[in-house]
Amino acid sequence: MYLSRFLSLHTLWVTVSSVMQHYPSVWGHYDVCKTQIYTEEGKVWDYMACQPEARDMIKYVKVTLDPPDITCGDPPETFCAMGNPYMCNNECDASTQELAHPPELMFDLEGRHPSTFWQSTTWKDYPKPLHVNITLSWNKTIELTDNIVITFESGRPDQMILEKSLDYGRTWQPYQYYATDCLDAFHMDPKSVRDLSQHTVLEIICTEEYSTGYMTNSKIIHFEIKDRFAFFAGPRLHNMASLYGQLDTTKKLRDFFTITDLRIRLLRPATGEIYVDEQHLARYFYAISDIRVYGRCKCNLHATGCKEENKRLLCECEHNTTGPDCGKCKKNYQGRPWSAGSYLPIPKGTANICIPSISSIGTNVCDNELLHCQNGGTCINNVRCQCPPAYTGILCEKLRCEREPGGCGGRSSAPGRAGEGAGPGPRLLLLPLLALLAARPPRGC
Repeated sequence: MYLSRFLSLHTLWVTVSSVMQHYPSVWGHYDVCKTQIYTEEGKVWDYMACQPEARDMIKYVKVTLDPPDITCGDPPETFCAMGNPYMCNNECDASTQELAHPPELMFDLEGRHPSTFWQSTTWKDYPKPLHVNITLSWNKTIELTDNIVITFESGRPDQMILEKSLDYGRTWQPYQYYATDCLDAFHMDPKSVRDLSQHTVLEIICTEEYSTGYMTNSKIIHFEIKDRFAFFAGPRLHNMASLYGQLDTTKKLRDFFTITDLRIRLLRPATGEIYVDEQHLARYFYAISDIRVYGRCKCNLHATGCKEENKRLLCECEHNTTGPDCGKCKKNYQGRPWSAGSYLPIPKGTANICIPSISSIGTNVCDNELLHCQNGGTCINNVRCQCPPAYTGILCEKLRCEREPGGCGGRSSAPGRAGEGAGPGPRLLLLPLLALLAARPPRGC
């Protein structure tokens, strides 16, 4: 009975394992760049597309505020509590640690009580707009793998734009608009990500979903990455093969989820009303307690590792590639143009490794015209002769036994080959061949 149960469980496990091979886990696949396999020629490397694991990218971010003096506390000022906007006896003072709210508190460990947060100055210069740009920079190309989440300690802003850069902050594109009234703020009809489809997934929308003003239980703003993935991979992201296929063949889709920088543009603080209460301007400010950005180093499917070096993230490139994003071939490995790896075919993809340059190999060692491999050797890619067991040397011109202790002894060579009476020896034959080799230009010049 126990044996039959064991066999049934084993059969079930084999079946499940076989099925699961065709459904890679969410962003957990392509975690090996190469593996050794056995062929008729012995052990060789089998190369595969590969990518680093996703991680919390906030650990590596540099934050910049504009204007630079927008953080509260210098000089000290009072502000109103979020829960009671008319209780205005809270103080922000940059010179006192317990009362300071510097930018790094946007990224510190959450769960502390009381919570820590960055805070701007209050809207004391109303009606002049209270504008703040928060720029997050990685000095590295990042592929986003999960929702961007911003937690406000103040009310969520009435107007905000999330922007992205693909060129280290030189140019910016909108990712999403947020407003309590999209039509009034940005002349756009309100939408949510649920209104999109596979065909409109790249559309830039304005959403009113996260701008409900001064509500203590509504602190979070999302930019929905996974909901956009779901248009291709299904609601629970089980069909990642479909998503990988789309990312592989659609550059615009791939670029949509790729960034070097993010910019949060805060344009109008939470007011909670149609009008601004000019008698209580200390009610209006921005405060952020947490920002979450999950992603992976973009390595063009040529690396599984990404290390921090001199405060910069660098791909640990394989496949004979190099560069911060593995975006070019190594020196002497430029035998064909560089190409990114491919997710296809599922599940291993295509590595598109860089191959040795002709110039790095030198002139052809052998060919089928003048530089023949001798003694039955076979020319492999003009680079080397594959010799029969009894022979060795560049052109298989030497008897292998000559290298053994005692030499070849009384062994005779095959007729017409390297034995006595067979004309000039192999070494003499090799000299004019090597001279010809040095004089000939590389193939393809």
